[in-house]
Amino acid sequence: MKNSIFILILFSLHYSFAQESASISGFVSGKGKKIQAANVHLLGTNQKTVTDSLGYYSLENVDFGDYKIQVIWTGFKPLTVRISIDKEQNINQDFELEDNQNQLNEVVVSGTLKAVKRLESAVPVEVYSTVFFKKNPTASIYEALQNINGVRPQLNCGVCNTGDIHINGLEGPYTLILIDGMPIVSSLSTVYGLSGIPNSLVERIEIVKGPASSLYGSEAVGGLINIITKNPTNAPVFSADYFTTSYFESNLDLGMKFNVGKKATSLLGINYFNYDQVIDKDKDNFTDVTLSERISVFNKWNFKRNDNRLFTIAARGMYEDRWGGDVRWEKKYRGGDEIYGESIYTKRGELIGSYQLPFEEKLMLSFSGNVHYQDSRYGTTSYIANQKIGFLQLTWDKKIGRNDLLAGIANRYSYYDDNTTATKEAESTWLPGIFVQDEITLSAKSQILLGARYDYNSIHGSIFTPRFAYRYKASENSIFRFNAGTGFRVVNLFTEDHAALTGSRDVVIANDLKPEQSINANLNYIQKINFTNGTFIGIETTAFYTRFSNKIISDYITDPNKIIYDNINGYAISQGISTNVDVNFPTGLKLILGATVLDNKNVENGISERPYLTENFTGTWSISYKIESLNLLLDYTGNVYSPMNLPLLSEFDPRSSNSPWYSIQNIQFTYSGWKNFEFYGGIKNLLNFTPKQNNPFLISRTTDPFDKNVQYDDAGKVMVTADNPYGLTFDTTYVYGQNQTIRGFFGLRYTLR
Repeated sequence: MKNSIFILILFSLHYSFAQESASISGFVSGKGKKIQAANVHLLGTNQKTVTDSLGYYSLENVDFGDYKIQVIWTGFKPLTVRISIDKEQNINQDFELEDNQNQLNEVVVSGTLKAVKRLESAVPVEVYSTVFFKKNPTASIYEALQNINGVRPQLNCGVCNTGDIHINGLEGPYTLILIDGMPIVSSLSTVYGLSGIPNSLVERIEIVKGPASSLYGSEAVGGLINIITKNPTNAPVFSADYFTTSYFESNLDLGMKFNVGKKATSLLGINYFNYDQVIDKDKDNFTDVTLSERISVFNKWNFKRNDNRLFTIAARGMYEDRWGGDVRWEKKYRGGDEIYGESIYTKRGELIGSYQLPFEEKLMLSFSGNVHYQDSRYGTTSYIANQKIGFLQLTWDKKIGRNDLLAGIANRYSYYDDNTTATKEAESTWLPGIFVQDEITLSAKSQILLGARYDYNSIHGSIFTPRFAYRYKASENSIFRFNAGTGFRVVNLFTEDHAALTGSRDVVIANDLKPEQSINANLNYIQKINFTNGTFIGIETTAFYTRFSNKIISDYITDPNKIIYDNINGYAISQGISTNVDVNFPTGLKLILGATVLDNKNVENGISERPYLTENFTGTWSISYKIESLNLLLDYTGNVYSPMNLPLLSEFDPRSSNSPWYSIQNIQFTYSGWKNFEFYGGIKNLLNFTPKQNNPFLISRTTDPFDKNVQYDDAGKVMVTADNPYGLTFDTTYVYGQNQTIRGFFGLRYTLR
């Protein structure tokens, strides 16, 4: 009897426990096909299995509770889903894996002016999404580019903090900045407008390093940066992003989507930035960072048309009031010689649009226009400028057999006028051009691209720029690309060097400046490595070479009170090698590492010199780790730069003639555990680096910014006196990096889909 009772109890317990388990089964797919031998693991347990030949898996006797199931297979992104079991049941859970190649194979347009997958493009294009820029939140695109390998935002004025973008060590004028493929960011806006482009507008940024003049014309000599704005159709209904720093900088981004009728969708974006704290941590009685109040309003429309033809139009307006200088400066001192300040008012409007013509052939009409008004005071020097640019382009896209043709005509009108001695009268220039491109598929593994462009500048005459590219796909995981071409850039003196107008030096143009021309070549290699545990490694290496003729150089040395411009009597070379490594682990760890080795030099009369503010090495990194159980993301980002030559004013100048090795590093924590919300915060400039380290001062003679007490000898050279022991004048050009110390930041994002 006792044995019978004992057996009954055991049977009851077994039956009870059996009721507290379930099974999970389903199919694993990818690229529309069932996947065999994919690893399926119930995390936190020893239960794991693999899919059969039909992509089917089954996990039996799973206890009640909350779990995560992870699926891993070579060539696809690891996928993890949450699942809850609270009763006996047979749970069906299917998985659709995303191709891991998508990390390298986004659709891009910048390289060939047509939508093509990145790995299938004959022209190397780097792509950076908003996810990348969220790793180190900034108030503008200009600041956000600091963590891209081979791209460096360069400050050109230690007081007003204006700057430009260097690609592979080439100065800002060689970088063409586009918005939605339209060349509306140039000249004035290259210096003043970049800081006014908010991150809230951006869908992604495409970067081409190397020759692009055959498609984009002037200024695309060293490369281009194409800012692709958000598509209203895919944008969230409402988004808000606000952050502030311990410097009391405040940045607010708002985005709202509206459906207007059945055929139109509109996206409205507003960015507001404010920084009004007078901070002088380097104790020179000048502001460390420019004070600024900026507002930018963006509106983009997409219209539905028959046969899915494209029609999109966007407009943006921006206003900024910024100043830097003596900490005692107020607006009543603007333009006077009592208290020194640099005050800049910027007004800018832009219009961008694309319209696909209603024909069977694919004809696209693209247009843009902008007006830019600048009212600036650099001490007593006034700079008042007005610029208008209009652009119109018609392209024809046609596939004929193995030939993928693109042809187009374009015209660009530029109006520029200012009150400086460098501009004797207003300039109106026309730059009509015609271009053709043919991508020829030789085989499944090889492809060539032939292109040419002819432009006629109303001042400088005819300019011809050919282009050649070859792509060889050795395997699904190995791709080689070779690109070569020529480039040109027409002259606009103001974009050559912002220091020309800071009021501290006179501008001297030695001769009539001729258009710059270049010959470019680069060799690109991509290798993808997929491991069976889900780890993915992508390696991209590019060797590049550019040789310039007629390069415009600025001479700071001959006379410390002048900047002397002239075409080089010789040639200039920019060459080097760049590598990017992208590593993804199934554990949630992701690394993006980059390094560029540069050799830039001007060769004149047989003498080779490295240009000012050009590094020999730059490195960048972004290390991210997601702790799923805590909904916490950790981002550690940074860069490192080798020494650069810096302009000194005299042989007695006590400042270092070279910058040190320096690094800007940041850390951020992001919590996403609340629906639709993200909280983020961290520390910028962890190493607390500022350019003044190891220097007695950055800006020379801040006690005499109007040079009232400077004495000159009969030859016009600054004399050494008791009041001026180093023989200097007031100068703001000694600057190579940001001047903000370590600081904390905190932000909040809200997104409603």
